[in-house]
Amino acid sequence: MSDIAYEISGADRLGRWLITCDHATNIVPDWVNNGDLGLPPQEMGRHIAFDIGAEGVALGLGAALNAPVVSSRFSRLVIDPNRGEQDPTLLMKLYDGTVIPANTRADTAELTRRLQRLHRPYHAAVADLAAQRTNPVICAIHSFTPQLKGRAPRPWEVGVLYAGDARLAQPFIAACRAQGWTTGDNQPYAGHLPGDSIDRHALQHGRPNLLIEVRHDLIDTPQGQADWAARLAPVLDMVLANTGL
Repeated sequence: MSDIAYEISGADRLGRWLITCDHATNIVPDWVNNGDLGLPPQEMGRHIAFDIGAEGVALGLGAALNAPVVSSRFSRLVIDPNRGEQDPTLLMKLYDGTVIPANTRADTAELTRRLQRLHRPYHAAVADLAAQRTNPVICAIHSFTPQLKGRAPRPWEVGVLYAGDARLAQPFIAACRAQGWTTGDNQPYAGHLPGDSIDRHALQHGRPNLLIEVRHDLIDTPQGQADWAARLAPVLDMVLANTGL
């Protein structure tokens, strides 16, 4: 797994949706500090290393929506593909109370190496798929932890994050709430960082888009992932049809 930056599922699917999963795995490539960031397995299994359950939901949505899915094949702790190249949190040294030893020693040359071998190829794959499609709709799938250390529990089941383009976000929030889901409007955190994935592949091109966060205790099993993909898919299609985008 030396230079595997991404995986594409259903590249030949012809639906309008393009599903991305920036934080799909907790893989550390063998050329990054010999495949070890200096964290024990229980830390690499936490949300700090990847979005628990998100890849399963993304793949389920791809199948249901006849949409390709692009998933990262490296941990967000190696380098975060949902950050712009100039973002100071691109390579995290401390995350939710956990110090990442290998990153505290990473210099500019190491950051550049991870950009060239992982971050940039992943984004090139998303950009290429989007460019091949007529009027694509970008849907980024993430998950969030039920509670950060020292913080209050998060009540939302689903969060919808957005920046300046709320053409899909607002009607989708309303549709989720109509399903009875506790749905966050730019919660559990605000939805825009300059140069992030949605900015790069949707906002800068005027493409309709959504960033969906599902609370990860709801999708930490294959059954939970399948259930939430099945719930979300018809709502996504209904909202897209109703907006006329």
